[in-house]
Formats: sequence, C-alpha cells, structure tokens
Amino acid sequence: MVGGGAAGLMAALSAAEAGAEVLLLEGQERPAKKLRITGKGRCNLTNDCAPEDVLKNVTRNARFLHSALRAFPPSEVMAFFEDLGVPLKTERGSRVFPVSDRAGDVADALTAAVERRGRILRLRAREILTSEGAVAGVLGGDMRIDCPAAVLCTGGLSYPKTGSDGDGYHMARKLGHTVEPLSPSLVPLTSPDGDCAAMQGLSLRNVTLTLREKGGKKLWSELGEMQFTHFGVTGPLVLSASAHMEPGKAYEIVLDLKPGLPEEKLDARLVRMFGENRNRDFRNSLDDLLPRSMIPVIVRRSGIPPETKVHDITRPQRLKLLETLKRFSLAIDGTRPIEEAVVTRGGVNVKEVEPGTMASRLVPGLWFAGEILDLDAYTGGFNLQIAWSTGRAAGRAAAAYALEHRRSEEA
Repeated sequence: MVGGGAAGLMAALSAAEAGAEVLLLEGQERPAKKLRITGKGRCNLTNDCAPEDVLKNVTRNARFLHSALRAFPPSEVMAFFEDLGVPLKTERGSRVFPVSDRAGDVADALTAAVERRGRILRLRAREILTSEGAVAGVLGGDMRIDCPAAVLCTGGLSYPKTGSDGDGYHMARKLGHTVEPLSPSLVPLTSPDGDCAAMQGLSLRNVTLTLREKGGKKLWSELGEMQFTHFGVTGPLVLSASAHMEPGKAYEIVLDLKPGLPEEKLDARLVRMFGENRNRDFRNSLDDLLPRSMIPVIVRRSGIPPETKVHDITRPQRLKLLETLKRFSLAIDGTRPIEEAVVTRGGVNVKEVEPGTMASRLVPGLWFAGEILDLDAYTGGFNLQIAWSTGRAAGRAAAAYALEHRRSEEA
C-alpha cells in the first residue's frame, strides 16, 4: 500500500484480513495525519444514509462508485468501526462521529489494526516499478520492495503538510494513467465585494445560497449556514457551492436572507415593523430583522438614506429593501488556495479504473483508492465514505491477485 491515509489504512487492513502479506509505506511520522484533523478534529467519518443517498451527494463520477459503495455502504462502515472499538454517534444531517469527538481515536484504531496484521514502514514511496508492463515492486527511498500488487492511495493536493503533496499523481502519470486537471473543492470563496470584509466574522444560519454563473444559469442552491470573512465567504453552504465551480470562470452567489418568508409575507412584516418604528431613523429600525453588523450594508444597498424617517419611506423604497433581503448578491472571483481545500477536484481518470475492484485497466497489479481518484463529494462524511469504500474494494482485490500470484509461483 502506497500511502497511509484513510483509504490506504482501509485497503491495508482489508488486504490483510483477506490473507495477504501487507506492507504499507507512509512518508509521514505517523499514518492518517489528515484524518486526524478532519471534521475540525472530530472526524465526520461517514453519513448514516442509504447508498443511493451517498451517490446523490457525490459531485464527480458518482456512477463509478455504485459497486464499491454497495459492497461497503455506510451501515457496514459504522459496524466496522464499532467492531474496532470506536463507539459512534449520529448528529444533525445524519453525520456520524466517534462518541469521543476525537479524530485521533479513529486514526489510532485503524493504525493499530493494520500493525497487528501487517507492517507499516515510515518510508516515502518514489515510484511503482514494473516488469513486462505489470507491477513488480515499489521504490521507497533507496529501498526496492518487490511485490506483485500495489495500491496507490496517496491522497490529493489539499493539506500538503499532512503528506498529500501530489506525488501519487506523478507516479500514476508515469504508469500511463491520465490525471484530470486538479483544482480545489470544498473550499472558501473569494469576493472583490468590500461588504464581505465589512461583515467579517458574521455567521448566518437558515439562509438560502444560490450559485450562478455570472450573467448566466443557476448551478446550485441550498438552505444552510455560511460566514463572511476578510477575503470573501466560507462555511458549509459555501464549501458545497465550490464543488460546482470550474477554474477560471466568473460566478456570483445570491443569498435569500429570509427564505422562510415568501415575498408577500416579508413585505407584510416590513409594513408592520415600519408601523412600529415610524418615528425612528431608517438605520435604527432594522434591529429585529437583521444582525447588527449587517444593517449598514443592507441600508446602503437598499438605496434609502440612513437618516430617513421610517414614516417617510415610500412603497417603492420598501420594495427595494425587500429585493435586497431576498436577493443579496456577491460577485465571486475565485477560491482560496488548494492547500485550504477539504478535498481535491480531479485526479486519476476513472475510465481507466475498474469500478468494482479499483484495479487499473492499464497496468496489471495496480489499484487505486481514495482522493487520488477523480471523485469528490459534499461535506457530511461523504468523502471519507468514498475513501472507505474504494479502499475496501482495492484492498480485497489486490489481496486476491497477490495470493493467486503466489500460488502460481509455488505451482
């Protein structure tokens, strides 16, 4: 196994359980470094839902995952970790966490299980070696390790300090595989709009965020939470929206700040609120409607002079305010760097990989698992579910291949 992250550990343990001799190469001082910080250190390790619901949350090449996900769905992942001695709990949105709220418990349980059944070498792999077109070994540092089967599961480009620095893509390309363009996914977005910095630190709940191509079609929309920052926007809604963006294109996000109120009901609320505050300045009349740091921005965008007495606000002005509340737009000019992304978009082209086993269609004895593949999903435990399912499939298939190879050599 080349790479000791979530997919690599699962592949190693699955191969060992199938009876293969397993050696896992990991260049970091200890395995699963990225797993230890995922979910803000709590590790949202899967989502307690049906396989078809997982597929609905996969934004790239969902159909490819069908077989692997059916073979190792969230219910079995949860049972697997419970059997490893990691008690689990399910929270809002069916997100599954360890009861301890410690990602390290998940990483340590996996690592210990692999070490009981195989070996982990703190060695950085440099190359997958081949002979007559098939895997013959792995070069780690200056050490050649002969083996008939290798699982390449080195992660993506996000969080490079955890070991995901792109080496696996270079190895895959050298073996003839196509690597689809790499870009950040599940990443904060940047905006040139100064209103973001003006509201820095403000979190909004129960708003609807719609992502649109600039001057074009609607791409995605959902209700949830987000936050303004000095560079733009972040938070769960923003990260999910980023999964639908292509590098180099211009976008805008449109916020419905009051999605629970249709326009007629929101207008009636404004009429009632203005009646209760008719002698106040406009800028001092919105405290019951908006967070304090957002009021100056909304006042300016509404076009109503802030000193205007509420009783002097005209119907057209009120309707402009309503429009501002229901369609608060922000230009988006890019994303934060890939190093800040939760996952990497792009990777090994899945058309060159067998979907049931994760085997290379180009190189006998080679398998892939996890983020190195061109697969990604929304937040909520779905990306780790991809790692577990593909790691399980790859580990079992690689073990069967290696055992058959040994039997043929002994015959």
